[in-house]
Amino acid sequence: MARRPLPRILSTGSAHLARSRELARTAADSATDILHPLITIARGLRRLASAGRRRWAGTPKDKRGPLLFLAATVVLVVGLVPYGPLLAVTAVMAAAAWQGRDRTPPAPEGPDESQTQRLQAMYEALVPYFSTAEDPSPLYAHGGEWEKAFPSHDFDGSGRITHLEIRYPAYFPDGEADARARVEHLLTAKSGRGREYSFAWDEEGNTLTLTVLAPLPTDIAAQRFVTAPGETVLGFTDPSRVPRTLPLSFGAEQRDVPPVVWRTGVRSTEPHLLAVGQPGSGTSTLLRSLALQALRYGDILVVDGGATGEYACLTGRDGVLGVEVGLAGALAGLEWAAQETERRLIAANQARQAGDAPPDDTRRPLWILLDRPTAFSHLAEAEGRKDPQAFLQVPLRHGRAAHVTVVVAEQFDGLDALSDAVRQHTRARVVLGPASARQLETLLGARPHTAPVDHVPPGRGYARLGTGPVHRLQVPATPDPYDDATSAAHRQAVLDLLPPRTTPADGETVPVPAEALAAESSLMTD
Repeated sequence: MARRPLPRILSTGSAHLARSRELARTAADSATDILHPLITIARGLRRLASAGRRRWAGTPKDKRGPLLFLAATVVLVVGLVPYGPLLAVTAVMAAAAWQGRDRTPPAPEGPDESQTQRLQAMYEALVPYFSTAEDPSPLYAHGGEWEKAFPSHDFDGSGRITHLEIRYPAYFPDGEADARARVEHLLTAKSGRGREYSFAWDEEGNTLTLTVLAPLPTDIAAQRFVTAPGETVLGFTDPSRVPRTLPLSFGAEQRDVPPVVWRTGVRSTEPHLLAVGQPGSGTSTLLRSLALQALRYGDILVVDGGATGEYACLTGRDGVLGVEVGLAGALAGLEWAAQETERRLIAANQARQAGDAPPDDTRRPLWILLDRPTAFSHLAEAEGRKDPQAFLQVPLRHGRAAHVTVVVAEQFDGLDALSDAVRQHTRARVVLGPASARQLETLLGARPHTAPVDHVPPGRGYARLGTGPVHRLQVPATPDPYDDATSAAHRQAVLDLLPPRTTPADGETVPVPAEALAAESSLMTD
């Protein structure tokens, strides 16, 4: 079936609007330049009139008569003098032009004393890194001039650096990651901790640009994202890092925010994901967000090694195959997932050999979400049972062809207990919470372009999909709706995305927590 082209108004409307805005902006600037003298005189006349009214209001009533007589006399004399009215109008226009001038104090040229001291201190701190004894004319030397090394710089209202361009000598080994990391660590300390900095190295021009990054928005609640089947939003990042934006709602307001989109399915190069973080960093929030998005097009199986009830809101929902919190349930669920992956592969292979399309039940996405699976590994070893991670080898190895996606969330202290299959096949990585530069490089395979900070909000971290760039990441707020600490707005947002409850195949009623009944009843009442 041929694809019909989009209407011309839809395909070219944005370009016409952009050109119209540019023409309107250019016309307004030109009109302002032409009418600038008239605008200045009109502003001066208004100021003179305001001064006259204030003078008249401040004059005592017994002196207003003589003042009027004096003004009338001046007007009469001016009218009788040759060229008097013309000279009077010229004098009034000149006074109005003087009063209407722009009185904004000019911006100071160059940095002030405190800013100069800060730049000089940073210059002195960089001398050991950017100088050598064999250099006949060093760019960096103790007591040298920082103006040659820092071509451009900007400061905020508190006097802290927000932008700094740094020149460095050509012999500096800017191709070595360790050398660059030492310089970035120094600049972060000298520019002020607690902020995130972006470092752009220009090896050809021997320049380093330091820029303070704006904090990522933390008020993005869970909602239905405008994505295609097979696309999952991990979170949101800087506008300069991705060429795509998503329309999001912030209450009654709507904004376009750049997302980090993870593509799964048979054409995905990174079909499985590993999320790592400290306790309270937001890994469970990420899994809940992925579960709500996966339920739009597929089924999910949740294995909660923490057994904290973080996923109780998913129990018995349409498309949720199970929420396992015990060792026996985890073993049974993961064993079924491995067998289901094999069944799908066999069915799809038989259909291709027969020249038919794969069955629909083999193309429906299946998501396996594991939160802290190493906790079950310790229990299985203590009881002499099989490690549940052993059943993940088949879904991890053949999951892409069978439309099976595996997402593992683990804490830093449990990374050593992860199986080799999980480490090798989870090429999409997310690190949440505070982490050192070495930890980020070990897990992501590359250093981020920003300096990590020690204190970050929940859900804040970095993401890298395969061999792609490292992105700053903020996971959308997807808390447990049954948690008392959850705000009403975020609880309502999660409940709106949950599928309806269904009855299991054996006909038994799924037990529903009291908090869930109260939340859902309030939702239906509203």
